Amino acid sequence: MPESRTPGPVVLRIRLGATLRRLREARGITAQRAAEAIRASDSKISRIELGRHGAREIDVSDLLTLYGVSDVAEREQLLQLASDALARPWWHGNADILPVWFQTYLGLEEAAETLQSYDTHFVPGLLQTADYATALLTQAEVSQDEIARFRHLRVQRTERFAAGGGRLAAVIDEAVLRRPVGGTDVFAAQLEYLAEAARRRAVTIRIRPFAAGAPLGPSGFTILRFPNGVLPDAVYTEQLTTASYVDRPADVSRYAETMDLLVNTSKPASQTAAMIAEALACIG
Repeated sequence: MPESRTPGPVVLRIRLGATLRRLREARGITAQRAAEAIRASDSKISRIELGRHGAREIDVSDLLTLYGVSDVAEREQLLQLASDALARPWWHGNADILPVWFQTYLGLEEAAETLQSYDTHFVPGLLQTADYATALLTQAEVSQDEIARFRHLRVQRTERFAAGGGRLAAVIDEAVLRRPVGGTDVFAAQLEYLAEAARRRAVTIRIRPFAAGAPLGPSGFTILRFPNGVLPDAVYTEQLTTASYVDRPADVSRYAETMDLLVNTSKPASQTAAMIAEALACIG
């Protein structure tokens, strides 16, 4: 049986921050005034409201007082939320090697019910073998010690997502099947693993062939869909040194329409194994 998809501290921080921002704006209070109430800077208020920084219970209590929240039950609920949001995430011991933006993604990924991904350059992270991921890290000139830690994190990440009952629907550009990474043996093993993953009940893989034309965006993206009440659906896009998160409904809808088009211009999932086998036959 899958484990319960209980929101982790990243998601709880985002929920708390959004609530505090809503309360502040409803009272017409500036971020600067809120910052003065907790003896901090307005940039800290911004980080708290965006879910990028945890908030101490005493600070949340002072903000609630400033915002006119006097109901005991509501205050206790938000203070408990603040306390839970300060818990250490499962990757805490390796936080020093993970960019902050990727730590946010890990928290969102763990809470998501379904991921819809489009990848144009590499095999999706949740479907990478350890050796394939290592080859990518080696190209990025990551130290051997960090590579070993990243490999361990990769195993934990995939195991936790699977244990939580998450589903992955991936559209992969055919170029990914033709672009060797890590040498012949490593790449062949990765393609074989991809074919095996495509047979899992919780994984759907479609290949978008060269004949479908140019990619439908400058880079890949992932749509994260959450159980009701956890968070609004969001889109994650990654750049070289940062990442973007989009949760405005109109924008998420545009990405969803693009994903539908990608699915419709890809080969059916039933043909994925044959396309991978064809790519494997060309390795040598």
